[in-house]
Amino acid sequence: MRGRHSLSGAEQADLRRVRAPYAPLTLLTGEKHLKRGRRRGPAEEGEAVPGLLSHRPAVTRPIGAPSIEELFTRLRERQDLAARDALATMFLPLARRLAQRYVRSSEPREDLVQVASLGLMKAIDRFDPARGHNFASYAIPTILGELRRYFRDATWSVHVPRGAQERAAAIEAAQEELMGDRRAAPTIDAIAEYLQISGEEVLDGMLAVRAYEADSLDAPAAMSDDGEGRTALEQIGVEEDRYELVLADASVTPAIRELDDRDRRVLHMRFVGEMSQSEIAAKIGVSQMQVSRILARSLMQLRELAGPRD
Repeated sequence: MRGRHSLSGAEQADLRRVRAPYAPLTLLTGEKHLKRGRRRGPAEEGEAVPGLLSHRPAVTRPIGAPSIEELFTRLRERQDLAARDALATMFLPLARRLAQRYVRSSEPREDLVQVASLGLMKAIDRFDPARGHNFASYAIPTILGELRRYFRDATWSVHVPRGAQERAAAIEAAQEELMGDRRAAPTIDAIAEYLQISGEEVLDGMLAVRAYEADSLDAPAAMSDDGEGRTALEQIGVEEDRYELVLADASVTPAIRELDDRDRRVLHMRFVGEMSQSEIAAKIGVSQMQVSRILARSLMQLRELAGPRD
């Protein structure tokens, strides 16, 4: 089973080629996240990215080395993987700068760089230089889209529809905006009016936020009378007193099969049908005294059959 952001073999190979010239970075997957919090990434759809559109590769190009346009030409016309690796090396600093914008979230920085690097590789593979656009202007929205998709699909503990996620993010932003310098939490009605939605939708969005991070059953939840911390699991769990019935059924059922049909019928009417001895006597055509004897004899036989054997 793949983790919530596991990588295929081809993707791992891409990342190793991209990061080769730089300090090694551990490739973390979703299973290694020990702590998550609410997303606080600043980049929103259509937001300007000052200074990044004019990005120039940080690696100095040796004299005679191919230009970016030449590398893309080699990649498109000859499927030159060396040109692809060279482009990834040139623009990796751009991906790292974009990932840095989300470091304020609780996601590990290494994971964000990994996701941004995958976005960079997708941009390189999809970019068409014949359209005449600057590669950075194409790569930036691609990388940011990959980062947003990661936050949307891979960081929530419980799957929540995209519309609910967006509403939850809007409500959180509205709370911060309305709180302002007053440091007083806005009311449901105030948030609803600010976002032009109903109060019920605000409540649904607040509930959706709670699905982002799951509480551990082993986390301390309350203090007991003796001063010891109690976990959530200890508060939820209760003693199940009906387990003994399961054991009793496993012991008695084989013994009941040893009784004759009339004795089993009398036991069923008495203990399942909750009929009185007089009613049973009338049902099977015997006296109430005979019913009493049948019950006593049958119960004794069951005790002998179901009891421990030497």
